[in-house]
Amino acid sequence: MIDKLIATMFLSREVAHREHLRVIGPGSFSIHSALGTFYTEIVERADAITEAYQGRYGIIANIPILTSEMEQDVDDFLEEQMDYIEQVRYSACDKKDTAIQNLIDEAVGLYLSTLYKLRNLR
Repeated sequence: MIDKLIATMFLSREVAHREHLRVIGPGSFSIHSALGTFYTEIVERADAITEAYQGRYGIIANIPILTSEMEQDVDDFLEEQMDYIEQVRYSACDKKDTAIQNLIDEAVGLYLSTLYKLRNLR
């Protein structure tokens, strides 16, 4: 399950980066900036989670490559990805493993901060 959680963060990065490059119109600079920060930092969060997990449990054999035919606004897409991460986090890693759960909290915090910026700072 941890493999899919990490893959979800990688997919979020890919979608955010593509949207970052194509956004135009009123309020586009704040959206461009918020997505730029997100796609850079979510990879750092995913790396931290993966390295900590592998330090505790061993190498993750295969992280799948996910794809998406995103048909909604980027903020709704990112919220769905965040919801998935929150849903599976305790299946992916024991709730008592607080060091790794804290790293997942930091990733969720990045999603939340980005959602705030995308929805309110136009």
